[in-house]
Amino acid sequence: MSPKTSESGGKTSGTGGAPTPTRITVLALALLALIFIFENTGSTRIRLLVPEATVTVPLWTAMLATGAVGALCGAYAVRRRD
Repeated sequence: MSPKTSESGGKTSGTGGAPTPTRITVLALALLALIFIFENTGSTRIRLLVPEATVTVPLWTAMLATGAVGALCGAYAVRRRD
């Protein structure tokens, strides 16, 4: 058995759920993004791919949806790299 594997499935033991500076930074940025999103509550018109198709939604909804799509794309890219 190589030194990088263990008997519990091949993963090395890490810090588990311990807060690291990277995790704290990511959580702080996520919190700031959520505060920014929910502070912007006015309505906005969004033009979809077709010029005649517009919808009016609260700005926080549009920003939250955009952030969720960005997070999914980032998670997909990280998973593909591993």
